[in-house]
Amino acid sequence: MYRSRVWRILFPVIWLLVLFLRGDAARAGEETVIRDGVYAGTVPLGGLTREEAIAAVEQYVAGLMDETMILLCAEQQTVEVKLKDLNVFWSNPEMIDRAVDYGNRGNVIARYKARKDLSRGPKIFSIQFSADYGDVRGYLKEHCSIYDRPVVDARLRRENNQFFVEEGRIGCFLDVDRSVTTILQTLSLGLAGDRETVTMHYRWEKPREDSEDLWLVKDVLGSFQTSFGESGGARCANIENGCALINGTTLYPGEEFSVYEVVSPFTEENGYQMAGSFLEGRVVDSLGGGICQVSTTLYNAVLASELQVTERHPHSMVVSYVDLSRDAAISESAGKDLRFVNSSDYPVYIEGYTEEKQICFRIYGVEERPENRSVSFETEILQTVLPGEDKLMADDTRTLGEIEVAGAVSGYQTRLWKVIREDGRETSREVINESSYKMRPRTTMVGTDTENQEWKTQIQAAIRSGNRQQVEAALAEMTGGPNG
Repeated sequence: MYRSRVWRILFPVIWLLVLFLRGDAARAGEETVIRDGVYAGTVPLGGLTREEAIAAVEQYVAGLMDETMILLCAEQQTVEVKLKDLNVFWSNPEMIDRAVDYGNRGNVIARYKARKDLSRGPKIFSIQFSADYGDVRGYLKEHCSIYDRPVVDARLRRENNQFFVEEGRIGCFLDVDRSVTTILQTLSLGLAGDRETVTMHYRWEKPREDSEDLWLVKDVLGSFQTSFGESGGARCANIENGCALINGTTLYPGEEFSVYEVVSPFTEENGYQMAGSFLEGRVVDSLGGGICQVSTTLYNAVLASELQVTERHPHSMVVSYVDLSRDAAISESAGKDLRFVNSSDYPVYIEGYTEEKQICFRIYGVEERPENRSVSFETEILQTVLPGEDKLMADDTRTLGEIEVAGAVSGYQTRLWKVIREDGRETSREVINESSYKMRPRTTMVGTDTENQEWKTQIQAAIRSGNRQQVEAALAEMTGGPNG
C-alpha cells in the first residue's frame, strides 16, 4: 500500500526527467541555440547560435552610436555628445555565453528551473557599455571646461582720486576626473535610450574678500615717470595701450605680477601698432614697439615701493629714458619679462596713466616704513666699452642703393645700488642688479636686393672690403648715385 503510493508520486517525476534528458541527448550533436525568451537588453536572442547572437547585439550597439548623451555643465549649460564621439563600446560580450548556457547547461535541476522560469517570463541579460578614460577626459576638457567660471577676487577701483572696493565672485571649475568616472558608471549600467543626462561635477573656489584690508589702501608707496616726447605716433599709442592694460591692478600679499602676461599678446586686436624696438642690437619695427618703456617705468615704481622683484632683464643696448641699470626689457622672442611680488602685508594697487607724453606709475598700499627713512638708487659704471671702427653691412631686405646709418653706441657694465638713509644718514647699501649693455659701432646698412646678379655680386664685394668710398663708387656706377 505504502509502496504503491510512493510509486504513484515518483513516476511522473521520473518520466519528466527521462523526457528532459532524451531531448538533451537528441540535441547533443547539434550546435546549441539560445532558448526562446532570452534577451540581451531589448534584443531577442531566442533561436540564435552564439555567433548569431553576438552579431545581433553588435548591430544593436552600432545603431546606438548616433544617439546622444546630454552633459549638464556649469551655469545650466548643456553639451550634447554622440556616443560614437566618446568612442563608446560594448563592454560585456561574455554575457552571450551566459545567454547560451541559460537552460542548456548545468545540472538537471538548474536547467529545469531555468526553463520553468522562461515559461513564466523572459530572461533579460543587460548590455553594458564603457569608453576609454583618456578619450572621455579629453572630450570633457575641450567641450565642457569652456563653461568654467574663473574666481574673481575683491579688488580696488580708483575714480576721481577716490578708492572703491568691488566685491569678488565665486569661481567654479570642472572636476574632470570625477565627471569621467560618473559617465563611465552611467555607461556600465546600460543605456535606456536616447538623450541620457549626466550631471558634471564641479569644484567651487571662493574669492579673497579682504575688504577691510582693501579699504586701508591709500598711501603712495612709490612712483616714477618717464617721457616719450620724442616718440612717433605709433610708439606713443603702444605706450598708452600698455599702460592702460596695467592700470587698475590689485595685488594681494604674496601675489606675483607679470608684465608680459598682462600686456600681451602684441597684436593689432590688442591695441598695438608697428613701432621701433631693439632686436639683436638693431632697431626694427615690430608690433608693440615701445612696451619696454612701460615696463621700465613700472620697474622703477616697484623699486621705490620696495616690493620684491623676481625677474628683470636689461636691454641689449642703452636706452635714453632712464639711467643705466634702471631699465627693464620685455621680449617675447627672448623670453624676457618683468615680474615682482607684493611682498608687503597689505594689498597694493597699481595706477598707471599717460599725460602730455609722460607715462607715470604709482603704487598704493599701506605705508609701514618709518617717516625718517628714505630709499634712493645709484648707478655705478664698472666698465665702458667704446665703439669700434665703422661697420658696413649688407641688407637683403632693402633695395639696391638704399642706405641706413645707425650711430655709434658705447657699451657698459653697470651696477645699481639701493641706498637706505635714516634721518639723512646712510644706514645700508646693497646691490639690486648688474647689467651689461652691448657696444655698437657706427653701422651703415647697404641694400643689396636686385635682380641683376652681376650688380649684386659687385656691391657685396664692395661691402666686404669695409671701404665706404668703394661702396659709394660701386653704387654710383650701377644706379647713378649711392641712393639710386
